Parts: sequence; structure tokens; C-alpha cells
Amino acid sequence: MTSDQTIQEELIKSPCDPIDGSIIRIEHVVKTFTSRNKTVTAVNDVSFTVRRGEIFGLLGPNGAGKSTLIRILTTLLRPTSGTACLDTYEITRDAEKVRTIIGVCPQNSTLDVELTAYDNLDFYGKLVNVPEDILDKRIWELLEMTELTDRAHMRVGTFSGGMRRKLEIVRAFIHHPLILFLDEPTIGLDPEARREVWQQIAVLNKEKTTIILTTHYMDEAEKLCNRIAFIDKGRLVALDTLENLKQLLPAGDLIEIGLDTRDDRVLPGIRSNQLVNSAEFKNNTLTISAKNGSRVLPAILNVFDGYSVPMNTISIHSPSLEDVFIYLTGSKLDAGNNEGAKSGTGGRPS
Repeated sequence: MTSDQTIQEELIKSPCDPIDGSIIRIEHVVKTFTSRNKTVTAVNDVSFTVRRGEIFGLLGPNGAGKSTLIRILTTLLRPTSGTACLDTYEITRDAEKVRTIIGVCPQNSTLDVELTAYDNLDFYGKLVNVPEDILDKRIWELLEMTELTDRAHMRVGTFSGGMRRKLEIVRAFIHHPLILFLDEPTIGLDPEARREVWQQIAVLNKEKTTIILTTHYMDEAEKLCNRIAFIDKGRLVALDTLENLKQLLPAGDLIEIGLDTRDDRVLPGIRSNQLVNSAEFKNNTLTISAKNGSRVLPAILNVFDGYSVPMNTISIHSPSLEDVFIYLTGSKLDAGNNEGAKSGTGGRPS
């Protein structure tokens, strides 16, 4: 065999070399389930990449296919067709190696509530082969990160929901994974506990960890994610930054200006601005739809100044991610049933 042939074979064997700074590359992944002679497509020809070090959000209603896709990427399910690479490893061919570079915090808690916080971390650390000589130090680092050092030797069954969730997230991070999967990490938590978990996720991300976050909480995605993918009925319907996704709405931002007395002289000058979609008076309130509210506002104020028209109030309302999703799919994010993978329980994966 010639050296050229050897190189060619190695290239064929190694299709997962990172490209353009990506750490995850998903190509035409399909997952179907068959039960009682009925086939359900949970993931339908999904392709995208995730950049190294970013917090990447997967959003969609229940039953959209988010959790099924996570199970595929974490090697718990084999795709019906298509492939995915995590770092340099392919999910079906290199499943064992994939598991060494990922951490997973599932939606349902898997902590042993009869064990202490320390023992939960110790057990899991040994399970993922954290060296004995550094495990104890690593456990105390993580307990300090979660502000649970004073509860290290207390049973997890005595912890609040927020404390348990923070412990479970750092447990998935105990072996310094390159990629951390968080499936609905704050579901069921009160607002204060959710904010604490957000802070913890941000800290983990600063350690150069790529985080894949599935959630249906819009404020969570807006707070944490660099880019967001919308999944609906198994398909990828949009993927971009928060700001770019909001620009998909033709209505754009909504600016409301309250006046003592309506003055129609300002309308022509405001409507002539290329960033303004519409401007209409409703009683003594001028409502303006603009593509970029903060950018166009100075020009609007100049028009009012030009006619010496006093203003009482000014407010800008940006569209929410919920608004974007409804515009793209016609349904709300909280619509739908269970994930396809769950509905397929007891059926035969295809």
C-alpha cells in the first residue's frame, strides 16, 4: 500500500476534524420510532454546528425533538440516519470516546438523596475515572462553587430543589468535560434558585466549556445563550443570535411616546425614516414600529425637537423570543406533548 493510499484511508476514517472553530457538527440527523405499526419522526433532517466555548440554546415546545437530539449527541440513542461529531469523535463509531469529553445533567434528577453531597460527587467522580489523587480537591472546588461546603456531609434529601440542581450540574462537570449538556436545568425551580443556577452556568462557561442548553424558558435563553436554535416538530426552523432572531419579525421594535396633545406635524418626518415601518397616533400616544428601536430613537426625538413638541413618556418594547417562535411556527413554545423519544417508549427505534 502506498503512502498516498494510507493517507486517503485515514481521511476516510476521520471525518470529524474540527472545522472553523466548531466543536459539534451535526449533519442530516434523522431519528424515527416505530410502535404499533406507526412511525414517528422525532428528529427530521437536522444539521448545524456549535462553536467551541459558546452557550448554545435549543428551544422548542414539548415534543419538538430537543431531548431526542440530546440523547443522540450523548450516545444514548443511535440516529436512524445522518451523523454527528463531537470534537474529533463520531457519535456511533467513537461512542466510548465521546462519553469521556461530555458531561450530562438530565432533566430528571439522578442524585442519590440518601448520600451526602460529598459522597454523591465522590461516587460519580470515580465512575468517570477522575484520578484518586485529585478527586478530593476537585470535590471541594465544586462544593465551593455551589456554596455548599458547609453542607458537604449532609444528606442530599435535606436539600432544597435549587441546591440539588446546582449540585447535579457541577457533578456533571467533575471531570472537566469539553462539552456540558444541560436538559431543562431550572425546570420546577423558584425564581431565586433559577438565578443562582444561571450564575453557576456562566461560571462553568468561563472555564472554556461549551454548553448545550435545552429550555422552554425564554428569559433563560435570553440571559445565557450566545446563539439559539428553534426546533419544531423535529425540524430546525431557525438558528442565530438573539438580536438577529428578533429582526426576523417584520414589525420590529415598538416605540410608544406619550404626549399631552396629539400633534400630527411629526408624522411625515418620522415615517420618512427608512428604519420606521409605521407610525400612528392612538389618542395622545404615538405608536411607532421600527426595525431597530434604539437606533432610530435619536432621529425621532430630533423630529419632535424640530417642532418643539413636548413629550411625557417614551418606552421601547423589543419582541420576545416567544414572539419570534410564534411568527415562525404559528404556535407557542409551551404547546405540544411529550418528546418523541418518550412517546416512543416501548416501541422499536428505527
